[in-house]
Amino acid sequence: MRVLVTGGAGFIGSHVVAALAAEGHAPVVLDALLPAAHPRTPDLPDAEFVRADVRDAEAVRAALHGVDAVCHQAAMVGLGKDFADAPQYVACNDLGSAVLLAAMAGAGVRRLVQAGSMVVYGEGRYECREHGVVRPGPRAVADLEAGRFEPRCPRCGARLAPGLVGEDAPTDPRNVYATTKLAQEHLAAAWARCVGGTAVSLRYHNVYGPGMPRDTPYAGVASFFRSALARGEAPRVFEDGVQRRDFVHVRDVAAANTAVLAGLGGLPEGGHAVYNVGSGDPRTVGEMAAALAAEHGGPEPVVTGEFRLGDVRHITADSSRLRRELGWRPRVGFAEGMAEFARAGQRAPSTPSGAG
Repeated sequence: MRVLVTGGAGFIGSHVVAALAAEGHAPVVLDALLPAAHPRTPDLPDAEFVRADVRDAEAVRAALHGVDAVCHQAAMVGLGKDFADAPQYVACNDLGSAVLLAAMAGAGVRRLVQAGSMVVYGEGRYECREHGVVRPGPRAVADLEAGRFEPRCPRCGARLAPGLVGEDAPTDPRNVYATTKLAQEHLAAAWARCVGGTAVSLRYHNVYGPGMPRDTPYAGVASFFRSALARGEAPRVFEDGVQRRDFVHVRDVAAANTAVLAGLGGLPEGGHAVYNVGSGDPRTVGEMAAALAAEHGGPEPVVTGEFRLGDVRHITADSSRLRRELGWRPRVGFAEGMAEFARAGQRAPSTPSGAG
């Protein structure tokens, strides 16, 4: 297939392009190479390249010529710094997606894989010994300031046991980025119904690996820690370090994209499917920081007790649906992946990524 990859020069996008080429597809990269995301011109993927912003309708229509499917990776990512970022998030993620989908509708391109995120869930899955599965609300600032980081049962106040969250769990976006990622899913579903297309949203968990950007407040926690180590500084672990995440290697994420593309023909026209993409091996943030530091040769992490509003406590994936229905399997284990990441190069410092 000829596949347009938006954001194909970025961290995840470039790995998707490489995976597509390895599978015999013909990837076409559309990326604006905005200075905010690419302060220096990156090594471009070995593929046809279109330098354009995904919000440029004319350029997107031209890039779609002869295309069979789209992998939509372009987005502004991360929690950001404060609410002042909201207009840029909405413009990049939601307007960008709307422009792309409108162009696809006009061009007759009916297959879409959209890069989603686990942030749409808010907190993960929790069980109370007395009340079963419950949904704790956002954590109170007073609790966080006092070092009370664990959510409590909203009915009895008891301690909760975290578990794996599945795709059918209710969504509860807790910050601007999460809200825009859920809106992207809704746009994809509306497009599929309207044009008879097939859309899949892949809810990536905490992606890491070679080529992550460094020294940016918009990257994930793995990038924060790796950037600190590159500067010779100790990784600063927020809260108490016991918050759980699912760290999934970027090559496994790229493989999930190719697996979905191969399976799109088996999904119903007009349908929208959602799949979690995680390693299935939950780890604490403290474990991840310690593993990176050990492989890098120090310094050891420092647990600070600091917190960020909008962060959730525990969010880990049940990725069994993707394994069962499309045969995808993560291949890079935690120890192997962290050892590679500790020594791998990172992208030049950047500020918030644009829509290209």
